[in-house]
Amino acid sequence: MAGELDGPRLEPVSGQARRLVVFLHGYGADGNDLIDIGRAWQGMLPDTAFVSPHAPEPCGQAPVGKQWFALTFRDPNERWLGVNKALPALERFLEAELTRRKLPPSALALVGFSQGTMMALHAGLRRAVPPSAIVGYSGIFVLPDQAKAATIVGEIKSRPPVLLIHGDQDDLIPVQALIQGSQDLAALEVPVEWHVSQGVGHGIDQEGLRHGGEFLARRFGLRR
Repeated sequence: MAGELDGPRLEPVSGQARRLVVFLHGYGADGNDLIDIGRAWQGMLPDTAFVSPHAPEPCGQAPVGKQWFALTFRDPNERWLGVNKALPALERFLEAELTRRKLPPSALALVGFSQGTMMALHAGLRRAVPPSAIVGYSGIFVLPDQAKAATIVGEIKSRPPVLLIHGDQDDLIPVQALIQGSQDLAALEVPVEWHVSQGVGHGIDQEGLRHGGEFLARRFGLRR
């Protein structure tokens, strides 16, 4: 089907996939930007397959990059409209990948960075079967403009455990987005943890990487 997503994959080091981690990259990047995180996590998640799909649209601000949705900053509701527009293609990809791996929906975890975090949270909370976990780096929990989280409670089907990680020196998406997102998720009764990386801008440091991998390992039942 035209417009279907695809991207780089990593096979589990154990040889058999029992779990699936899907990376969702940021604005102007592509799937290659995050797939190496899977290599860093393979020791903790040996029976996990990793995939990092390229977003569906060419990025307006990066000649070779991709975007989940356009960002013009002219419409205050642009992110909300964007995550909803991009959701169907992402959902089709998740279902196809789980089917290809012969895995149940509960074996899924979503990991996003920046715009990818917006997509991970939006998609993960709307899946009929909760993912095992969502990890969101340097992102935003997107709500309709000027709305409180309670206004979307009817859309929420799943309440998977969430970990938000953000650099305190992020000048693209300020760390306040982590605080606000944590509060909004808690208002929806979504279990949320968070970590602030000191001295880190719009990126992921080794400490943030470790926290994310350990969170997934715990949520997958691989460690306490």
